[in-house]
Amino acid sequence: MKLVISKQVVKSLRHRVEGQVADVSQEDEERFFRVISTDLDEEQRRRIIAPIRTYPREESVLAVHWHPEFVPQELIDQRLDLLYPNRKEELIIPTQHNQLLTRGSFCGAEVDCYSKGFKRKVQLLVHFDKKNLNRAGTFASALEHTFQYRSSQLFDLINTLTKPVEERLERAARETGAAAGVIDLVRGETGKVARLIDLHFSKIPKESIKNKLLRDYLDTLRGHLGDDLVIRAQLFLRAVKQEVKAGFPLTYFYRTSEIIEEARAIGAGIVIPHPEQFWPILLAEYDVDGYEVWNPQSLEYTDFLISVVINKNKQPGIAKRKLLIFMGDDTHMGEKARGPLLQDELKSCREIGLQPPWDDLLIRKKLAIADMDRHKVIAEYRDRLRG
Repeated sequence: MKLVISKQVVKSLRHRVEGQVADVSQEDEERFFRVISTDLDEEQRRRIIAPIRTYPREESVLAVHWHPEFVPQELIDQRLDLLYPNRKEELIIPTQHNQLLTRGSFCGAEVDCYSKGFKRKVQLLVHFDKKNLNRAGTFASALEHTFQYRSSQLFDLINTLTKPVEERLERAARETGAAAGVIDLVRGETGKVARLIDLHFSKIPKESIKNKLLRDYLDTLRGHLGDDLVIRAQLFLRAVKQEVKAGFPLTYFYRTSEIIEEARAIGAGIVIPHPEQFWPILLAEYDVDGYEVWNPQSLEYTDFLISVVINKNKQPGIAKRKLLIFMGDDTHMGEKARGPLLQDELKSCREIGLQPPWDDLLIRKKLAIADMDRHKVIAEYRDRLRG
Protein backbone atom coordinates (compact mmCIF):
# COMPACT_ATOMS: atom_id res chain seq x y z
CA MET A 1 0.00 0.00 0.00
CA LYS A 2 1.34 3.41 -0.93
CA LEU A 3 2.13 5.56 2.07
CA VAL A 4 1.34 9.17 1.25
CA ILE A 5 2.34 12.17 3.32
CA SER A 6 -0.76 14.31 3.55
CA LYS A 7 -0.61 17.80 2.09
CA GLN A 8 -1.83 19.14 5.40
CA VAL A 9 1.14 17.60 7.23
CA VAL A 10 3.55 18.86 4.56
CA LYS A 11 2.10 22.37 4.74
CA SER A 12 2.27 22.38 8.54
CA LEU A 13 5.84 21.14 8.64
CA ARG A 14 6.95 23.56 5.93
CA HIS A 15 5.62 26.38 8.09
CA ARG A 16 7.37 24.96 11.15
CA VAL A 17 10.76 24.72 9.51
CA GLU A 18 10.78 27.82 7.33
CA GLY A 19 9.18 29.98 10.00
CA GLN A 20 10.34 30.56 13.53
CA VAL A 21 9.37 27.12 14.91
CA ALA A 22 12.93 26.05 14.02
CA ASP A 23 14.13 28.14 16.97
CA VAL A 24 16.30 26.04 19.23
CA SER A 25 16.72 25.66 22.97
CA GLN A 26 19.92 25.77 24.97
CA GLU A 27 19.68 21.98 25.29
CA ASP A 28 19.46 21.68 21.49
CA GLU A 29 22.58 23.82 21.16
CA GLU A 30 24.46 21.74 23.70
CA ARG A 31 23.60 18.54 21.84
CA PHE A 32 24.62 20.11 18.55
CA PHE A 33 28.01 21.21 19.85
CA ARG A 34 28.64 17.75 21.28
CA VAL A 35 27.93 16.24 17.88
CA ILE A 36 30.14 18.60 15.85
CA SER A 37 32.99 18.57 18.34
CA THR A 38 36.19 16.86 17.25
CA ASP A 39 37.59 17.00 20.78
CA LEU A 40 37.88 13.67 22.57
CA ASP A 41 37.16 13.09 26.22
CA GLU A 42 39.21 10.70 28.35
CA GLU A 43 36.84 7.78 27.83
CA GLN A 44 36.96 8.21 24.05
CA ARG A 45 40.75 8.41 24.11
CA ARG A 46 40.92 5.19 26.10
CA ARG A 47 38.63 3.41 23.62
CA ILE A 48 40.75 4.56 20.70
CA ILE A 49 44.11 3.67 22.21
CA ALA A 50 43.21 0.22 23.54
CA PRO A 51 42.09 -2.42 21.00
CA ILE A 52 39.96 -5.35 22.17
CA ARG A 53 42.33 -7.83 20.53
CA THR A 54 46.01 -7.76 19.59
CA TYR A 55 47.96 -9.60 16.90
CA PRO A 56 51.46 -10.34 18.19
CA ARG A 57 52.19 -12.83 15.37
CA GLU A 58 51.76 -10.21 12.64
CA GLU A 59 55.14 -9.09 11.34
CA SER A 60 54.04 -7.28 8.14
CA VAL A 61 51.34 -4.60 8.20
CA LEU A 62 49.97 -3.23 4.92
CA ALA A 63 47.25 -0.60 5.26
CA VAL A 64 46.60 1.80 2.39
CA HIS A 65 42.81 2.18 2.74
CA TRP A 66 41.65 3.57 6.09
CA HIS A 67 40.18 6.78 7.49
CA PRO A 68 41.52 8.62 10.57
CA GLU A 69 38.54 11.00 10.44
CA PHE A 70 38.92 13.35 13.45
CA VAL A 71 41.15 11.02 15.51
CA PRO A 72 44.68 12.38 16.10
CA GLN A 73 47.50 10.40 14.55
CA GLU A 74 49.31 10.09 17.88
CA LEU A 75 46.40 8.09 19.32
CA ILE A 76 46.22 5.93 16.21
CA ASP A 77 49.94 5.18 16.48
CA GLN A 78 49.50 4.10 20.09
CA ARG A 79 46.73 1.73 19.02
CA LEU A 80 48.90 0.32 16.22
CA ASP A 81 51.73 -0.37 18.67
CA LEU A 82 49.34 -2.43 20.79
CA LEU A 83 47.70 -4.13 17.80
CA TYR A 84 50.96 -5.27 16.23
CA PRO A 85 53.66 -5.22 18.94
CA ASN A 86 56.05 -7.38 16.93
CA ARG A 87 55.71 -5.88 13.46
CA LYS A 88 58.98 -5.67 11.57
CA GLU A 89 57.80 -3.88 8.44
CA GLU A 90 54.85 -1.70 7.52
CA LEU A 91 53.30 0.49 4.87
CA ILE A 92 50.52 2.40 6.62
CA ILE A 93 49.10 5.38 4.71
CA PRO A 94 45.87 7.21 5.67
CA THR A 95 43.28 7.79 2.95
CA GLN A 96 40.74 10.32 4.19
CA HIS A 97 37.81 10.95 1.84
CA ASN A 98 38.89 13.79 -0.47
CA GLN A 99 41.39 15.14 2.04
CA LEU A 100 45.15 14.85 1.88
CA LEU A 101 46.82 13.51 5.03
CA THR A 102 50.40 12.56 5.85
CA ARG A 103 51.77 9.83 8.07
CA GLY A 104 55.48 9.19 8.23
CA SER A 105 57.02 9.41 4.76
CA PHE A 106 53.82 9.16 2.72
CA CYS A 107 50.64 11.10 1.90
CA GLY A 108 47.31 9.62 0.87
CA ALA A 109 43.66 10.26 0.04
CA GLU A 110 40.59 8.42 -1.22
CA VAL A 111 39.24 10.43 -4.13
CA ASP A 112 35.73 10.47 -5.58
CA CYS A 113 35.76 10.66 -9.38
CA TYR A 114 33.35 10.44 -12.29
CA SER A 115 33.87 7.86 -15.03
CA LYS A 116 32.10 9.36 -18.02
CA GLY A 117 32.10 6.18 -20.06
CA PHE A 118 30.27 4.28 -17.32
CA LYS A 119 28.25 7.26 -16.06
CA ARG A 120 28.98 6.48 -12.44
CA LYS A 121 31.05 7.53 -9.47
CA VAL A 122 34.20 5.56 -8.79
CA GLN A 123 36.88 5.97 -6.15
CA LEU A 124 40.65 5.89 -6.26
CA LEU A 125 43.21 5.48 -3.50
CA VAL A 126 46.11 7.85 -4.18
CA HIS A 127 49.43 7.63 -2.30
CA PHE A 128 52.71 9.49 -2.77
CA ASP A 129 56.00 10.37 -1.07
CA LYS A 130 55.68 13.51 1.06
CA LYS A 131 58.81 14.90 -0.59
CA ASN A 132 56.50 15.61 -3.55
CA LEU A 133 53.97 17.51 -1.48
CA ASN A 134 55.24 20.85 -2.75
CA ARG A 135 54.30 19.75 -6.29
CA ALA A 136 50.80 18.66 -5.33
CA GLY A 137 49.07 22.06 -5.51
CA THR A 138 46.77 21.19 -8.42
CA PHE A 139 45.95 17.79 -6.98
CA ALA A 140 45.19 19.35 -3.59
CA SER A 141 42.91 21.91 -5.23
CA ALA A 142 41.00 19.13 -6.98
CA LEU A 143 40.57 17.38 -3.63
CA GLU A 144 39.32 20.57 -2.00
CA HIS A 145 36.72 21.05 -4.76
CA THR A 146 35.57 17.45 -4.39
CA PHE A 147 35.46 17.70 -0.60
CA GLN A 148 33.29 20.82 -0.74
CA TYR A 149 31.01 19.27 -3.34
CA ARG A 150 30.66 16.06 -1.32
CA SER A 151 29.88 18.13 1.79
CA SER A 152 27.08 19.85 -0.11
CA GLN A 153 25.15 16.57 0.11
CA LEU A 154 24.33 17.48 3.70
CA PHE A 155 22.60 20.66 2.57
CA ASP A 156 20.74 18.79 -0.16
CA LEU A 157 19.62 16.29 2.49
CA ILE A 158 18.48 19.12 4.78
CA ASN A 159 16.59 20.83 1.95
CA THR A 160 14.94 17.54 0.97
CA LEU A 161 13.57 17.23 4.48
CA THR A 162 12.73 20.86 5.21
CA LYS A 163 11.48 22.40 1.99
CA PRO A 164 10.41 19.55 1.34
CA VAL A 165 11.10 17.42 -1.77
CA GLU A 166 7.90 15.46 -1.38
CA GLU A 167 8.53 12.70 -3.92
CA ARG A 168 11.80 11.75 -2.19
CA LEU A 169 10.09 11.67 1.20
CA GLU A 170 7.24 9.56 -0.13
CA ARG A 171 9.64 6.99 -1.61
CA ALA A 172 11.61 6.84 1.65
CA ALA A 173 8.40 6.52 3.67
CA ARG A 174 7.13 3.67 1.47
CA GLU A 175 10.45 1.86 1.73
CA THR A 176 10.66 2.08 5.53
CA GLY A 177 6.99 2.18 6.48
CA ALA A 178 7.66 5.36 8.44
CA ALA A 179 4.60 6.77 10.17
CA ALA A 180 3.74 10.46 10.10
CA GLY A 181 5.06 10.89 13.63
CA VAL A 182 8.48 9.56 12.64
CA ILE A 183 8.59 11.80 9.57
CA ASP A 184 7.51 14.74 11.72
CA LEU A 185 10.32 14.00 14.19
CA VAL A 186 13.05 13.74 11.56
CA ARG A 187 11.96 16.87 9.75
CA GLY A 188 11.53 18.88 12.92
CA GLU A 189 14.98 17.95 14.26
CA THR A 190 16.51 18.57 10.84
CA GLY A 191 15.04 22.06 10.95
CA LYS A 192 16.78 22.64 14.27
CA VAL A 193 20.09 21.42 12.85
CA ALA A 194 19.67 23.71 9.85
CA ARG A 195 19.04 26.65 12.17
CA LEU A 196 22.07 25.76 14.31
CA ILE A 197 24.31 25.47 11.27
CA ASP A 198 23.27 28.95 10.18
CA LEU A 199 23.88 30.36 13.65
CA HIS A 200 27.28 28.76 14.19
CA PHE A 201 28.66 28.02 10.73
CA SER A 202 32.02 29.70 11.32
CA LYS A 203 32.60 27.54 14.41
CA ILE A 204 31.83 24.18 12.80
CA PRO A 205 34.85 22.01 11.85
CA LYS A 206 34.65 21.42 8.12
CA GLU A 207 34.96 17.66 8.60
CA SER A 208 31.68 17.76 10.57
CA ILE A 209 29.73 19.07 7.55
CA LYS A 210 28.59 15.69 6.27
CA ASN A 211 25.50 13.50 6.23
CA LYS A 212 26.46 11.80 9.49
CA LEU A 213 25.74 15.07 11.30
CA LEU A 214 22.00 14.43 11.17
CA ARG A 215 22.42 10.78 12.20
CA ASP A 216 24.58 11.72 15.17
CA TYR A 217 22.24 14.51 16.24
CA LEU A 218 19.28 12.13 16.26
CA ASP A 219 21.30 9.72 18.39
CA THR A 220 21.55 12.36 21.12
CA LEU A 221 17.77 12.09 21.53
CA ARG A 222 17.81 8.43 22.58
CA GLY A 223 17.78 9.21 26.29
CA HIS A 224 14.82 11.55 25.82
CA LEU A 225 12.76 9.70 23.20
CA GLY A 226 13.89 6.09 23.66
CA ASP A 227 15.84 3.79 21.38
CA ASP A 228 12.85 2.42 19.46
CA LEU A 229 11.62 5.75 18.12
CA VAL A 230 15.12 7.00 17.31
CA ILE A 231 15.95 3.76 15.49
CA ARG A 232 12.82 4.15 13.33
CA ALA A 233 13.78 7.77 12.69
CA GLN A 234 17.27 6.69 11.65
CA LEU A 235 15.86 4.15 9.20
CA PHE A 236 13.75 6.83 7.55
CA LEU A 237 16.66 9.30 7.50
CA ARG A 238 18.92 6.69 5.91
CA ALA A 239 16.35 6.05 3.18
CA VAL A 240 16.05 9.77 2.47
CA LYS A 241 19.85 10.01 2.30
CA GLN A 242 19.89 7.27 -0.33
CA GLU A 243 17.31 9.21 -2.33
CA VAL A 244 19.54 12.29 -2.16
CA LYS A 245 22.61 10.32 -3.24
CA ALA A 246 20.72 8.77 -6.16
CA GLY A 247 19.84 12.23 -7.46
CA PHE A 248 23.25 13.78 -6.88
CA PRO A 249 24.78 15.11 -10.14
CA LEU A 250 28.06 13.22 -10.52
CA THR A 251 29.37 15.35 -13.35
CA TYR A 252 30.67 17.89 -10.84
CA PHE A 253 33.31 15.38 -9.77
CA TYR A 254 36.57 15.43 -11.69
CA ARG A 255 36.85 12.71 -14.29
CA THR A 256 38.78 9.61 -13.29
CA SER A 257 41.30 10.17 -16.07
CA GLU A 258 41.93 13.73 -14.83
CA ILE A 259 42.63 12.58 -11.28
CA ILE A 260 44.94 9.84 -12.54
CA GLU A 261 46.83 12.34 -14.69
CA GLU A 262 47.34 14.73 -11.77
CA ALA A 263 48.32 11.90 -9.44
CA ARG A 264 50.91 10.53 -11.84
CA ALA A 265 52.33 14.03 -12.29
CA ILE A 266 53.43 13.99 -8.63
CA GLY A 267 54.73 10.43 -8.74
CA ALA A 268 51.72 8.96 -6.96
CA GLY A 269 50.63 5.37 -6.84
CA ILE A 270 46.97 4.56 -7.54
CA VAL A 271 44.84 1.68 -6.28
CA ILE A 272 41.23 0.89 -7.17
CA PRO A 273 39.33 0.04 -3.94
CA HIS A 274 36.50 -2.53 -3.74
CA PRO A 275 36.22 -2.74 -7.55
CA GLU A 276 33.25 -5.12 -7.50
CA GLN A 277 31.18 -2.10 -6.52
CA PHE A 278 32.29 -0.48 -9.79
CA TRP A 279 32.55 -3.51 -12.11
CA PRO A 280 33.04 -1.54 -15.35
CA ILE A 281 36.25 -0.02 -14.00
CA LEU A 282 37.93 -3.39 -14.53
CA LEU A 283 37.39 -2.92 -18.26
CA ALA A 284 38.70 0.62 -18.43
CA GLU A 285 42.43 -0.19 -18.52
CA TYR A 286 43.14 2.79 -16.30
CA ASP A 287 46.78 3.48 -15.44
CA VAL A 288 46.77 2.13 -11.88
CA ASP A 289 49.14 0.15 -9.68
CA GLY A 290 46.69 -2.44 -8.45
CA TYR A 291 43.27 -3.58 -7.33
CA GLU A 292 41.87 -4.14 -3.89
CA VAL A 293 40.63 -7.73 -3.93
CA TRP A 294 39.18 -7.79 -0.41
CA ASN A 295 37.42 -5.33 1.85
CA PRO A 296 35.17 -5.93 4.89
CA GLN A 297 32.23 -4.69 2.83
CA SER A 298 33.44 -6.28 -0.39
CA LEU A 299 34.54 -9.85 0.15
CA GLU A 300 32.46 -12.07 -2.12
CA TYR A 301 34.69 -12.00 -5.20
CA THR A 302 38.22 -12.08 -3.75
CA ASP A 303 39.19 -15.26 -5.57
CA PHE A 304 37.83 -13.96 -8.88
CA LEU A 305 39.56 -10.59 -8.53
CA ILE A 306 42.90 -12.25 -7.86
CA SER A 307 42.36 -14.19 -11.11
CA VAL A 308 41.65 -10.90 -12.92
CA VAL A 309 44.99 -9.49 -11.72
CA ILE A 310 46.83 -12.68 -12.69
CA ASN A 311 45.34 -12.63 -16.19
CA LYS A 312 46.06 -8.94 -16.70
CA ASN A 313 49.66 -9.48 -15.64
CA LYS A 314 50.03 -12.16 -18.31
CA GLN A 315 49.17 -9.68 -21.05
CA PRO A 316 52.01 -8.31 -23.17
CA GLY A 317 53.51 -4.95 -22.28
CA ILE A 318 53.06 -4.87 -18.52
CA ALA A 319 56.05 -6.92 -17.41
CA LYS A 320 57.89 -3.84 -16.11
CA ARG A 321 55.00 -2.62 -13.96
CA LYS A 322 52.64 -5.42 -13.06
CA LEU A 323 49.38 -4.90 -11.24
CA LEU A 324 49.65 -5.46 -7.51
CA ILE A 325 47.14 -7.11 -5.19
CA PHE A 326 45.88 -5.09 -2.23
CA MET A 327 43.41 -5.66 0.56
CA GLY A 328 41.68 -2.80 2.35
CA ASP A 329 40.51 -2.87 5.94
CA ASP A 330 38.49 0.35 5.32
CA THR A 331 38.70 1.25 9.01
CA HIS A 332 36.86 4.39 10.16
CA MET A 333 38.57 5.49 13.35
CA GLY A 334 35.80 7.92 14.27
CA GLU A 335 33.49 4.94 14.80
CA LYS A 336 35.67 3.81 17.71
CA ALA A 337 35.11 7.16 19.44
CA ARG A 338 31.35 6.59 19.58
CA GLY A 339 29.77 4.98 22.62
CA PRO A 340 29.60 1.16 22.43
CA LEU A 341 25.81 1.17 22.09
CA LEU A 342 25.94 3.68 19.22
CA GLN A 343 28.66 2.03 17.16
CA ASP A 344 27.99 0.44 13.80
CA GLU A 345 28.91 -3.18 14.54
CA LEU A 346 30.14 -3.85 11.01
CA LYS A 347 32.48 -0.85 11.08
CA SER A 348 33.59 -0.82 14.70
CA CYS A 349 35.23 -4.26 14.47
CA ARG A 350 37.59 -3.18 11.67
CA GLU A 351 41.23 -2.51 12.46
CA ILE A 352 43.94 -0.76 10.49
CA GLY A 353 45.93 -3.45 8.70
CA LEU A 354 43.67 -6.32 9.78
CA GLN A 355 43.12 -8.26 6.55
CA PRO A 356 42.54 -11.97 7.35
CA PRO A 357 42.46 -13.26 3.73
CA TRP A 358 46.24 -12.82 3.46
CA ASP A 359 46.48 -15.79 5.86
CA ASP A 360 43.62 -17.86 4.44
CA LEU A 361 45.15 -21.08 3.08
CA LEU A 362 42.99 -21.23 -0.05
CA ILE A 363 43.59 -17.58 -0.90
CA ARG A 364 47.32 -17.93 -0.18
CA LYS A 365 47.36 -20.74 -2.74
CA LYS A 366 45.95 -18.33 -5.32
CA LEU A 367 48.32 -15.55 -4.21
CA ALA A 368 51.27 -17.87 -4.71
CA ILE A 369 50.29 -18.24 -8.37
CA ALA A 370 50.25 -14.45 -8.58
CA ASP A 371 53.68 -14.39 -6.88
CA MET A 372 52.44 -11.96 -4.23
CA ASP A 373 52.17 -11.70 -0.48
CA ARG A 374 52.11 -8.79 1.96
CA HIS A 375 55.89 -8.59 2.19
CA LYS A 376 56.32 -8.41 -1.59
CA VAL A 377 53.53 -5.87 -2.08
CA ILE A 378 54.88 -3.63 0.70
CA ALA A 379 58.37 -3.68 -0.81
CA GLU A 380 57.25 -3.16 -4.41
CA TYR A 381 54.68 -0.43 -3.72
CA ARG A 382 57.01 1.47 -1.39
CA ASP A 383 59.69 1.43 -4.08
CA ARG A 384 57.22 2.79 -6.62
CA LEU A 385 56.16 5.62 -4.31
CA ARG A 386 59.75 6.57 -3.61
CA GLY A 387 60.46 6.64 -7.33
